[in-house]
Amino acid sequence: MAKISIIGAGNVGASLAQRLAEKGYADIVLLDIIEGLPQGKALDILQSSPVTGCDANITGANDYQDTADSDVVVVTSGSARKPGMTRDDLARTNADIISAVTKNIVKHSPDCIIVMVTNPVDAMTQLTLKVSGFPPSRVVGLSGVLDSARLSSFIAAELKVSVSEVSSLVLGEHGQNMVVIPRLATARGKPITELLPPETIERLTERTVNGGAEIVDLLKTGSAFYAPTASAARMVEAIIMDKKEILPCAAYLQGEYDINNVVIGVQVRLCKKGIEEIVELELTQEEREALKGSAEAVRKLIKAII
Repeated sequence: MAKISIIGAGNVGASLAQRLAEKGYADIVLLDIIEGLPQGKALDILQSSPVTGCDANITGANDYQDTADSDVVVVTSGSARKPGMTRDDLARTNADIISAVTKNIVKHSPDCIIVMVTNPVDAMTQLTLKVSGFPPSRVVGLSGVLDSARLSSFIAAELKVSVSEVSSLVLGEHGQNMVVIPRLATARGKPITELLPPETIERLTERTVNGGAEIVDLLKTGSAFYAPTASAARMVEAIIMDKKEILPCAAYLQGEYDINNVVIGVQVRLCKKGIEEIVELELTQEEREALKGSAEAVRKLIKAII
């Protein structure tokens, strides 16, 4: 059976561990520096297995040795975003944590695929890529799967249709400079540009851009974890099951869209080796410029931490 390690046993890490354990296609190691925390949460999830009918084993650990030879390592550790906190603030806070985590991952699982969830995810993915020395195909970040899901949920609610009938696509930075492409969002097979007035599309776009911040403001003392872990689980499944599924993820660009040496959200094909290819879409000139602007925003943030 495949082995997946999750670094960080907070809300995101524990929720992801539960989602993956219930899939049953991999054994899970949940690691955290706090003694007892990952062990307790792992045991709780394990005890649910007779009810869920899942035979995957899940263990908690404080030692990276227990993560050795993982096929996929998902990084959720670090500080969560707090009300009033800028992405620059968050980047500086999490950079040292992610550097240390990455070194431990490489030491114990040198052949793994790393999935980055910690925010700001574009910058943390690029930092991990540099520290690990892994090829770009083996380091991928959560971005567009989550952002597109948020947009799709808003569209479905607005049009009062099933979420299964909605498809949308968000590229670029996972943050204020994300690139929402309304013409590629559909409901019941029709572009939302034919179904909704421009002002409504703009409102839904703005809500998507601020999707994470809206939840932070509501929770006061926490940040989103249900939608992020559902999105990360889908990415992990595509890798573990070698699905070759095309998903929008944070990936390192080397000339695609005329953008070089920066991590941003684009369509990629995920397989057991990680990113099999970056799928370059036909974008309008305006959309390409927006994507380049998004890349520059990420590049500026990266320079502040690398």
